[in-house]
This record gives sequence, structure tokens and C-alpha cells, in this order.
Amino acid sequence: MGGRPDLVIRSYRANDAKALGVIFHRAVHEGAAARYSPKERRAWSPSVPDTASWRARLAEAETVVAETPEGPVGFMSLDVDRRYLDLAFVLPEAMGTGVAGSLYAVIESRARASGLTRLTTEASLLAEPFFLRQGWRVVRRQKVERLGVMLSNALMEKDLNAGEAAA
Repeated sequence: MGGRPDLVIRSYRANDAKALGVIFHRAVHEGAAARYSPKERRAWSPSVPDTASWRARLAEAETVVAETPEGPVGFMSLDVDRRYLDLAFVLPEAMGTGVAGSLYAVIESRARASGLTRLTTEASLLAEPFFLRQGWRVVRRQKVERLGVMLSNALMEKDLNAGEAAA
């Protein structure tokens, strides 16, 4: 996770929606540029999400925000009912600085506190190595359709009890 003394992980607030929409859009268009074509990125995120609909989506889940004194730099969302890590995005300039790891530690802790024993996600080609480092495994590779364009990703899962039996 590393040392970012200026980083605070906190719960989502409704007034975060616009900034998190920008983070999502920039992460797709700039951060994922090495793994997805311009056509794929346009299909994934044609524009910054509408603030009202994005606010509703983020509020439906257990969403945490990584914030520096300059503002939000990343976020992750956990749908507890579906045991599903839904959103995981970091500003391109914050990639590789420990932001995602810090967010993930809080999400996994909240999943455990909710009594979950297993999580799933659909990880982008860019995010898959991050999740592998966190102990996730690939269930299968898949293609998902976005605006008529097929995008590659990986269905992944993590057993939150793995390793505890040996203790």
C-alpha cells in the first residue's frame, strides 16, 4: 500500500458524484489506454456520467473515496447484497501510488464486517493484475458488450476465508 500520508479513505458523500464521474471517465480514457482501443474506451465511457444517475448508482453500494487535500483521487464500490466489487477507479496520475491498495483494504474490511466470505468482480485488463496481487483468482475470461462494442475482461473471485483454516 505504501506511504501516502496525505491520503484519507472515507465513505462516499452525495456531493462526490460529479468528481467521481470525472475520475471514472479519465481512468477509462487515459488510464486504460494501453489495454483498450479508442473505440473500446468510447463504448465503455462515452462521456462523463450524468451526475444525478451516477449519484444514485454510487449511493446504492458501499462506496469509499480516496481523497488528498486537492480532492478525490479514486473510489471503489461494494454491492454487499450481490457480494460484488462493482467499481474500482483511480485517476491516471494516482495509479501506482498505493491509492487502489488503500481503497481495497477498506472495501475488504467492510466486506468481512458484513459477514461476506466471498467476493466477485469483473476486472478490466488493466485492473486484473492488481486483483491478482490482492489474492483474487480468474474464474473465466469473458467479453461484455458496451454500446455494440465487445470489451474483454475477467470474472474474478476471492475467498475471504482462504488461509484462515491454516491458522
